[in-house]
Amino acid sequence: MKIAHPETLQMIRALLARPSVSSAQPTLDMSNLGVIELLANWLNDLGFDVRVTPLADAPQKANLVATLGRGPGGLVLAGHTDTVPYDEALWHSDPFGGTIRGGRLYGLGASDMKSFFALAIEALAPYRDKPLQQPLILLATADEETSMAGAQAIAASGRPLGRYAVIGEPTGLRPARIHKGIMMETFRVLGSSGHSSDPALGRNALEGMYRVLGALLDLRSELQARYQYPGLTVPVPTLNLGHIHGGDNPNRICGQCELHIDLRMLPGMDVDELRTLLKARALAALADSDLTLEHEPLFAGLPPLETPAESAIVQAAEALTGYQAGAVAFGTEAPYLNQMGTESIVLGPGDIDQAHQPNEYLQLERIEPTVRLLRQLIERFCLSPAPEYAGSQSP
Repeated sequence: MKIAHPETLQMIRALLARPSVSSAQPTLDMSNLGVIELLANWLNDLGFDVRVTPLADAPQKANLVATLGRGPGGLVLAGHTDTVPYDEALWHSDPFGGTIRGGRLYGLGASDMKSFFALAIEALAPYRDKPLQQPLILLATADEETSMAGAQAIAASGRPLGRYAVIGEPTGLRPARIHKGIMMETFRVLGSSGHSSDPALGRNALEGMYRVLGALLDLRSELQARYQYPGLTVPVPTLNLGHIHGGDNPNRICGQCELHIDLRMLPGMDVDELRTLLKARALAALADSDLTLEHEPLFAGLPPLETPAESAIVQAAEALTGYQAGAVAFGTEAPYLNQMGTESIVLGPGDIDQAHQPNEYLQLERIEPTVRLLRQLIERFCLSPAPEYAGSQSP
């Protein structure tokens, strides 16, 4: 399992050893430039054209796009460089140590998903001196675990990538072409506080939020009756009431109440349309009151994914793995690549039940099958011409 520079397990350990936590809490948030630097050096040594682009609003974070070869079509091997925060007291070994024990390699990001980059580099190394008919691209993004800012910047750049993509999120080496979208929204009801002995002295925001809650739950029922997708484990859209806070004392009229919700939408449902509908229902619930509603997203929202079953990347992955492409319950950056015309699947060596957990690990037995699979995909999509793009030119 060796390549010219460096050996695969050493690469995985080197990636794990460079912390790259992304968090909504500024005290926990870190740069990912250490990971990007490693990848850039390795890929430069392999002859790739490497482009590192800091995020406009966070120069301590960056994306990497490394390209080998030119021409139409092509294959993107993609993933995110960040991890979630961790509680070191719950780990049985160094979260950044890459400890090997019992056929497993332990470390923060071992499964989700730094190891994929090392396996992708091992897979692509033999092709650096071969004449590619279509380009081979490695994409590494920032802040997938929080804002998806890295993937959004790639999509907004307007620079096309390859025709097909494999996103190496943990799927146990079974391909997925579908997942739900995600919205997280804040609703804030504003009234005015006063002494609880006389309701006329204030306007109770908690009572207003009671109306909003009812309206949102009614909307959830309507959406679940209208939209269904049998291929998913939970085949209907979900709306979770995740956090609420209002008031400060039982003898004061509540002047403000805030609610956070999580909505998981099905393929075919639109983030902007849902956001408009949510706000309209909440406003209607307060229409005959003297309360004020504020509504804002906690993040921009992740669209759902549905790559067509007839896509060449889906059919190739199914043939090579022996599994029909299904759905995953988590969100990925694939919808942003699909928006750019890069048909994407989710397929990686880790297991989702290891993601975001203490003592996260990658099973070492997954390394060789992953490398073999990626090489088969590279040969399919980079060593042969793309007839559907005959006559076109790469950017």
